[in-house]
Amino acid sequence: MGDETMPDKLKILVVDDELPVCKSIASVLENRNSSVETALSGEEALKRDLKQRYDLIITDLMMPGISGLEVLAAIKKRRPRTAVIMITGFPTIKTAVESIKAGAFDYLPKPFTPQDLRNIVQRVKASRKTDRTFEIDPKIKTHQPQLYCIPDNSWVQVDRDGLVTVGIHHKFLKGLGPASAIELPEVGDKIIQGEAYAVIRDTKKHSHRLWMPVSGQIVSVNKEIKNDMSLLEREPYGRGWLVKVSPTQLEDDLNSLLVLNP
Repeated sequence: MGDETMPDKLKILVVDDELPVCKSIASVLENRNSSVETALSGEEALKRDLKQRYDLIITDLMMPGISGLEVLAAIKKRRPRTAVIMITGFPTIKTAVESIKAGAFDYLPKPFTPQDLRNIVQRVKASRKTDRTFEIDPKIKTHQPQLYCIPDNSWVQVDRDGLVTVGIHHKFLKGLGPASAIELPEVGDKIIQGEAYAVIRDTKKHSHRLWMPVSGQIVSVNKEIKNDMSLLEREPYGRGWLVKVSPTQLEDDLNSLLVLNP
């Protein structure tokens, strides 16, 4: 079955209505382990997909005609296991979660560097060996009956004091293996929902960004993580939390997220 077999060489399709963008992305990703083709519209992408089954599709969100979200929906209907990365110049959580709800692997906001692109593709390669579902592993305990999340990226829980606690989704690390270092924001920093608030480095020194699920001001950072990175894997919803935030528009932000039930 074409959907079940996963050849060693990653077959990638890049979709963007601007030819220079397609060529630039293809030049970054083309190597002996990956073959890259391009399409200049959603319509062309879907036609190509009928002839060639791709392992990964990287598509711009906003395109004339068939949009990136429509490409995503059609691909997921044909082959749910095909990974899709959305490239967007509008990195709001609403568009990001909308695409992730529809099955996107992740989104990459413009502008991005070649290394940003390589890193997220590396996560795709690693995640093809794991089961990507939204339920929490029963072996991982949580302290609240309900969490909200950006699937496979970050979670947030509302605290009794009106603050919120933010941490890493336990499946994020499954795509990169053990974390070797982490960069966290400073107390007092103001971060908008959908922006990067932390950077995790894997053992190969590749950087991977975490997206902030709620807008607000950082009021506390978990310093214990710096001394014991294993907490991210062992207790991602407990002692492995990352930051505490004073939210500015909590109700609207939570409505944009998915509920993650233990």
